[in-house]
Amino acid sequence: MSEFNRYAIYYAPEPGPLAEFGAAWLGWDLQEGCGVTHPEIEDLPRAISDLTATPRKYGLHGTIKAPIRLAEGRSPEQLADSARRLCAGLAPVTTGPLTLQCMKGFLALVPTGDLGPLSALAGACVAGLDAFRAAPTEDELEKRRKAPLTPAQEDNLARWGYPYVMDDFTFHITLTGRLTTGEAERTKEALEDHVAPFTRQPFRISSLVLAGENPWGRFQTIERFPLGRG
Repeated sequence: MSEFNRYAIYYAPEPGPLAEFGAAWLGWDLQEGCGVTHPEIEDLPRAISDLTATPRKYGLHGTIKAPIRLAEGRSPEQLADSARRLCAGLAPVTTGPLTLQCMKGFLALVPTGDLGPLSALAGACVAGLDAFRAAPTEDELEKRRKAPLTPAQEDNLARWGYPYVMDDFTFHITLTGRLTTGEAERTKEALEDHVAPFTRQPFRISSLVLAGENPWGRFQTIERFPLGRG
């Protein structure tokens, strides 16, 4: 596991239709760590490879604990062991169905209903694994501050190394990079039928994954941790 540059805790769909759709749409299989051929989808404003260029490196996922560099003296094996034990003590989460939404210029699948348990799950992972996080560099801090941050997000950045956690956490499964308003509308319309199977039933998270960023800058699953096995 030492070959990875950064590590993250993600929701990644277990093998099945959502995982297959996401791998093909993005062109990268997070679970297997390999490229996948894009599907043929009509009426898109640009080639799928262009629309998905930004999120491709991460694979289909919802961020629970954003990518970190390991703190000095911490090993990937220690991180995996702590994450495994933490997840065993956390309950699975069920929300309302996913919806396809435009979020600040990109498309994402977003859960509906009571999201309190999901936010609590993410908060437990952020806090419970924080000892493994190396302090952000000045370049990393500058990158985070390119988007205007609220005072609470600045506090999160200082305390947790990432602005969008705790009360500022919003779970989403990113499908595209930045789009114009027209591009977002056309892409959303073209994708509606393809994501419809995932918008008709409750969304359940029963496991999380430890993902690593390989030397080529793409993330792949290292280990999947079932929730609630403790």
